[in-house]
This record gives sequence, C-alpha cells and structure tokens, in this order.
Amino acid sequence: MDLDLLSQLVVSNQSKVLLVVMDGIGDLAGPDGQTPLEVARSPHLDQVAESGICGFHDPVGPGITPGSGPAHIGLFGYDPYRYLIGRGVLDTAGTPFVFAPGDLAARLNFATRAADGSILDRRAGRIGDAEGQRVLARLAKEIKELSGVQVLFQHVKEYRAAAIFRGRDLDGRLCDSDPQQEGLQSIPVTPTAKEASAEAVLAAQLANEFIAAAARVLADEEKANFVMMRGFDTYQPLPSFTDLYQWRATAVAAYPMYKGVARLAGMEVIEAGQQSLADEIQQVEKAWAETDFVFLHVKKTDSMGEDGNFAGKVAVIEEFDALLPRLQALRPDVLCVTGDHSTPCAMKSHSWHPVPVCIAAAYARTDTCRQFGETPFLSGGLGRIHSTDIMPLLLGHAGRLRKFGA
Repeated sequence: MDLDLLSQLVVSNQSKVLLVVMDGIGDLAGPDGQTPLEVARSPHLDQVAESGICGFHDPVGPGITPGSGPAHIGLFGYDPYRYLIGRGVLDTAGTPFVFAPGDLAARLNFATRAADGSILDRRAGRIGDAEGQRVLARLAKEIKELSGVQVLFQHVKEYRAAAIFRGRDLDGRLCDSDPQQEGLQSIPVTPTAKEASAEAVLAAQLANEFIAAAARVLADEEKANFVMMRGFDTYQPLPSFTDLYQWRATAVAAYPMYKGVARLAGMEVIEAGQQSLADEIQQVEKAWAETDFVFLHVKKTDSMGEDGNFAGKVAVIEEFDALLPRLQALRPDVLCVTGDHSTPCAMKSHSWHPVPVCIAAAYARTDTCRQFGETPFLSGGLGRIHSTDIMPLLLGHAGRLRKFGA
C-alpha cells in the first residue's frame, strides 16, 4: 500500500499493538513429516492461532529469498524494493554511532587470512566482544584518514564491526569483498553499476585502500589479521514510523541489525538488559505503559535454522511459548506473531518459502486454525499476503484507520 495514502487514513487512539517477529520461523517438514512449529509443544501459540486469523506472507515476493534487512523493512510497511538499505548502515544504526548525512558505511568482518592470501576463517574464530573491540581500537588508532576522507569505526558485536567514510560524496553501490567461502581470496571492491559514477569509483578506491591498510596494521594478530567488507551503503533514514502511523513505537531486540532497522524508522530502541529472551520480555513489560506499538525480535529461531539444528529450533519455540503468557497479560489490543523470513533447518539458510503469520484481536475474523504451524495455516483466513500488507492490517484491527472515501 502507498505509504502516503495509508498515513492519511491513520487516526490516533488508545489501542496498543504488539508485533512479535520470530526470526526465520518458517521451515519445512522434518523426518517425521512435521515442521519445528508443529513438533513444538506450544499451547499458548496454539491459543493465539485459535483466537486469531492465520496465513502466510511473502517478505519480498514469491520465489525471492530475502535478507534480514528487507524482510523487516516490509514488516514495518515500507516497500523493500524502494527502501533497500545496506547491511553496513543497518548494523551501524543498531549501535550508539551518530550518522551524518552522506556517510558511507560498510560492515566489517574480522577474518583470518593465510600467508598465500586465502581466507582461513571468515569470522576470525568467532572472537568475542572484548577481543573485537581491542582489535578495532588498533585500526582506529592507525587509520584516521584515507585520500582526504575521514575514517570512523564502530564495534557492532563479537567479530563484526563497521567502517564509516565521511567528508566526500560517495556512492555505496559496491560489491562485497567477502568471498562467502573459506579457502578463497578476498574480492577487490568494485562498483556494481554498469556505468559507475565517479563517486562509486572513489568509494571503491577507498575501500580497497582501507582493506590493504587494515591488513598491514593487523598483520601480527593470530586470528583477526584481516578484514572483509560487506553491505556498503550511504546513510539515509526511513520515513518516520511514528509520524506515519501517529503512535509511540518501541523496539526490543538483542542484535544490533534489528535495532538498526527500528532506529532508522524512528522507533525508540531499548538498549540494555537483553541477554536472554526472558530479559527481552521484561523490557517489553517495562516499556508497555509508555508506548503504543512494540516490536519484539526473537533471534535464536533463525540461528538454529542456519545451524540445521531442528531440535534446537523446537526448543527456542517452546521457550518463547512458555513466556508468551507474560505478553498476553499485557492485554495488547492487537497481537501479531510472525517471522521475517523462513530459515529451513534442512537448507541451513534463508529461503523463499512464505512465512506463517497470525493476527489476534477483538475484531479478528477467526478461521479453522487451531495450531500454530505451517500445515494448519494453509487453510487460514488470511491466505497468502505480502509483508507490506501486515502493517495496514494491524492498524485496521487496532481501529487506527478511518474509512476510505465516502
């Protein structure tokens, strides 16, 4: 739906909406013919399904496998094709870093490089936060400017960081240097457009210069002796989520990238106290009285899917289900439980499969679904919708949209 039209229909009231995003929740049947959602003992999710209207959404489009960024963009009502944001900006926005207009950001992965230049470990042994911060401090001390452009740094999480280039007009349409596979050489950064702009040529030059400089600085490191750059983009905030929908909005997420999407949309992001799923629930409880919309992100369903850990994914679903009554006790006027994309355990990656979604509200038109799972939802009343349809549906069920036309 057109954002301008939707915004014109919005009315403010006292209703409260809770959007729970179980990352990567969609899956395929395992050996016994059931998905993790269907195997899990989840009576409270089943209760939500029974009291709501169920179906599936396509995060980007049928057959298209989405990244986490565009998948969340769509859930918040923005067209993921129009508002495509690079991972460098998303990750950095999820930290305390303050962007300036025109900043070019890239995600950094610390990596281990062999003497022959091949990548031994794309994640530098998954070094922890303290080690990642120490190594990044070495870079920040030695690399302050390249070709007259200021270089800034921000630690993100563990082996992940960000480099931000400031002071020149730069074009972020660049390829990643990460080969996505161990044993291969780092890829030179080049513009992706067929007719590259001068700003993209300069940005690629800076990126390659930076990678070479970082390799010299980190040459004596045992693990993090190299960096790879991904997700180049220039900073541009999204249209304000709070202004569009006329409500106070809060995000509770443990991982920086999801905080970043929410912050770019203008939500208030809860920063601390989210080491566990129970901690996240507690933050929702604390924020509830002072907000109208809460986005709660559950990460480990996706992590288990990417690890191919079917039993682990079941366990995360059951852990969330046991905590769900605390969210229900807040009495949201609209409760939506869904995912950003599917991450089938058999594939160990994001996939194109449509994502389960359920909306429970006082005026929801219920269907025949009595279990929260992919097979039951095939007969759900929502059918198969686009992710950008979810936000209008939440607003409508919350009584926050006026009638269109006479």
